[in-house]
Formats: sequence, C-alpha cells, structure tokens
Amino acid sequence: MSGEPREVVRVADLVKDFRVGFGIRRQRILTDVSFTAHEGEIFGFIGPNGAGKTTTLKVLMGLVRPTAGSASILGRDVSDPEVRRQIGFLPENPYFHVFLTAREILDFYARLSGVEARRRADRIEELLGLVHLSHAADLRLKSFSKGMLQRVGVAQALIHDPSVVFLDEPMSGLDPIGRREIRELILGLRRAGKTVFMNTHILSDVEMICDRVAIIVKGSIRREGRVDALVGEGRFGAKVVVEGLAADAVESIETRFPDARLLGCGEHVEIELPQKEVEEMLALVLRSGGSVVSVARMHASLEDVFLDAVRRAEEPR
Repeated sequence: MSGEPREVVRVADLVKDFRVGFGIRRQRILTDVSFTAHEGEIFGFIGPNGAGKTTTLKVLMGLVRPTAGSASILGRDVSDPEVRRQIGFLPENPYFHVFLTAREILDFYARLSGVEARRRADRIEELLGLVHLSHAADLRLKSFSKGMLQRVGVAQALIHDPSVVFLDEPMSGLDPIGRREIRELILGLRRAGKTVFMNTHILSDVEMICDRVAIIVKGSIRREGRVDALVGEGRFGAKVVVEGLAADAVESIETRFPDARLLGCGEHVEIELPQKEVEEMLALVLRSGGSVVSVARMHASLEDVFLDAVRRAEEPR
C-alpha cells in the first residue's frame, strides 16, 4: 500500500552461533530474530545485558556474519559495500585521538567518508553547530567531558549525511543534562527525515523519543510495535484503595480475582487490576463491609512492558 512507510532496516529469522572453548561446542546467541524499522522513525532496540543487542547490531554493521537468516538496510544486504555509504554509526565506546581537536577529528572522518574537499569545511562547521560544539571546535578532545565526546561521536556519524543512523548506547554514562542534549539531537535527526536505530537499556529515554521498539530477551524478540500501543496494553488498568477489609475478605478477593495484585495489609489495601474488573471488585469490597478510599486509572510504562517480557522469558516452557 502506498500509505505504508518504507522499510529501512529489515532483519528476518536471524540466527547467530559462536564457537566456545576449543571450537567444539557452539553457543546460540540469537534465535530467529525478526523485526523492521521504517523510514523517518526512531526505533528503539532494548533488552537486558547479554540479551543479544550488540550481536544484532554487529550483524547490521557487517562486523559479524549471521549463522542463518538475513539482514538488510535500504533494501540491500548488509554485506553490500554500497550500504556503508548510507549509514552512520556511533559505537557504545567510541575511541578518538585525544590530541586532536573537534574540528580536526571531524575533518579526519570526513576524508574517510569521502566528503568532497570543497564541501568539507562547511559540513564540519554545520555539524559543530548542530551538536553545540562550535565554541569548543579548536580544543583538544582530552579536555572534553563525556557528554561532549558523545556529541563529537554523533557528529562523526553524520559527517557524510547518511540516511540511517545507528546509535549504540548513546546515553551511556551521561548526566541528565547530557542525556537531554543527546535526546534533542536524535529528535532533530527525525525531523530531518533520518531513520534512527537506537540500541539502549535506558527505558525512560526510549519511551520519550522512540516511535517503535523491539524487546529482545535471551536472544529472541519478545515484543515489537509502537511504543504507545505497547504501553496501552498494560496488564493493570486501575488502582483501587480500600480500607476496613477483614482477612477473609482479602482472601476472597485474591481467589475471585487471580489477575489482581494486592499491595499492603491491615487498614489500607491497594488493589491493581484490569479496568474491566473494577466494578465487580468495588461491589465485592462493599458487600464485605469495606469502604473505598479511591479509584484511579493506571497507565503502564515501557518499564512495565519490558519487565513483563523478561518475566515471561524466564518462565519454564
């Protein structure tokens, strides 16, 4: 359909095994990983440590070959050298020659990326302004803070004006001000029509700026979709605070509503439950001689969705 956004990153049935020990045994890191990222969106790729995020990103960058499955960017297999011209990459721990200045390091990467000599100086000035480093352009990188170095890293990823930008843990080690600056930069990339693929474990940042997300746990994709849709699927829809319930009444509630979560004991009890069960819950509380203190709607966070995905992955099959 013409109205559907174009697929920019596509991973299908990706499997990756690594040899361990003396190469006799294989360890499976990725199992049938599939997801898509679309044109002009910020895509969040999240998971706990060791889930397979970095391995997936290395496959997309062509740094490791998959055991099975496929990965493509802009319709080309990631092994195609032409793909490199269209992508920018910020690794989690970028290494820069600290004796160079910000202007010099960007000139270095501009030459590596094939930026034309006549455009090079203007492009460097443009990016220094974009990442708010014009004032520090001629200072050596050894004097830069972590946040400033991250902004240099973003600038080098954009030096050749790529269509797709891959950011590996772009908020790692930053203070709140530095995180806000990087978030604003990423949002600016989306406004410029770029596709941003962000690999991170900072869920609050993902919820604030990402359009869509995939959650990987133990090498498999557990959830994928729009952030607002995933958050809207939260398990609990309401919180009811009651008082004056006897112990047998509390037990009755736990039996009648197995999906509810009861917090606290004694005088006040908080009950979290699906929205559709609220009316019946209130009737039971009143019949049991209790009183209702408050009823409030609950909005699930991405953290709730993430933790639920991790919990389900841990359950025995």
